[in-house]
Amino acid sequence: MHEVEQAEVRDWSFPRGVASVGVMVEYAAAHGVAAPRLLAGTGLTAAMLTDPDRQIDAHTELAVVRALVRELGAGDAALGATVGRRYRISTFGIFGFACVTSATLREAISLALRYYSLGFAFCTPEVEWDEHEVRTRFRYDTVPADLQWFLVQRDIVAIHRVMSDLLGRPCTFTRAEFAFPAPANTAALTAALGVEPRFGRPQTLFGVPPGLLTRPLPQANQATWAMCVAQCRDLVGRRRARTGIAADVRERLFPGPSGPPTLDAVAAELAMSTRTLRRRLAEAGTSYRGLLDEVRRTLAEELLAATPMSVDDVALRLGYAEATPFIHAFKRWTGTTPAAYRRTRLRAPAVTGSARLPGGRSGTSGV
Repeated sequence: MHEVEQAEVRDWSFPRGVASVGVMVEYAAAHGVAAPRLLAGTGLTAAMLTDPDRQIDAHTELAVVRALVRELGAGDAALGATVGRRYRISTFGIFGFACVTSATLREAISLALRYYSLGFAFCTPEVEWDEHEVRTRFRYDTVPADLQWFLVQRDIVAIHRVMSDLLGRPCTFTRAEFAFPAPANTAALTAALGVEPRFGRPQTLFGVPPGLLTRPLPQANQATWAMCVAQCRDLVGRRRARTGIAADVRERLFPGPSGPPTLDAVAAELAMSTRTLRRRLAEAGTSYRGLLDEVRRTLAEELLAATPMSVDDVALRLGYAEATPFIHAFKRWTGTTPAAYRRTRLRAPAVTGSARLPGGRSGTSGV
């Protein structure tokens, strides 16, 4: 068996809550740096960080990261690992609660990838499953170079911490590899991950034994999980309610006979350069690829639920050359295959509201 699963987002420029900023502000305060120094220029105050509904642009959190590294990072190559240990499952709100009530660690990981934009990471993961090891590789090439090492450490250690919370005991990594030169002191990173890291590797990744993913989680609860996942989907939907430039682009992306228009074509129609359009979308917390995925997902769900079109025909209608990449994309969007989604929708009238799950999944646990 060999399978690859990617996060729903391809980059870090998605809106997010303020809980992560709160974690960094609390850490800085414990080390003598007052909140106003860390939040200067962001428009945030310490009081705002307790509002669970407050949303910020990813660049705002990045500004806080930069301030933290400036204030406390000199001579501390392990700052990212130390801060990452402060992230707990509770930091992620309803998204974290959905993960903790999942049936198995694998289900929790698939859920986390499907709703990755409800988190705070800047590194984008890709999970590769086989019978020998489950490897998670990280992409961070679009992260500012001066913050890459901090954020790679923070995000990986935070994931380890959250996985340990899910399991109810320290998570066992088979390895941890970094495409960075070895820092002077690796003790903090080793302590955080429970394995000696290796540096100067081709990729940044960590591995876990596959058997770990199938064990039942101690707080698994199917009814609670279903309710939490429904709330996660509603939250994503509210964040994706597009206005401004994102709405202008989105309404132009429905595929025609020759497929969806390119980024260059959309920019020309909006009378701006491709570079300007890309920048404006980033400022709005989205991207051409992200909006195209939204449009394709919406149209795919409608066609599968309301028409007799075959999966191959739906794929062609969405601008895919063949069904295979569409099936992979649909599974990344919804956690299920197009055929399974259609079967669930056909059964929908017989399913109670409490058992209906986002993405067409029924109340049966598992991936």
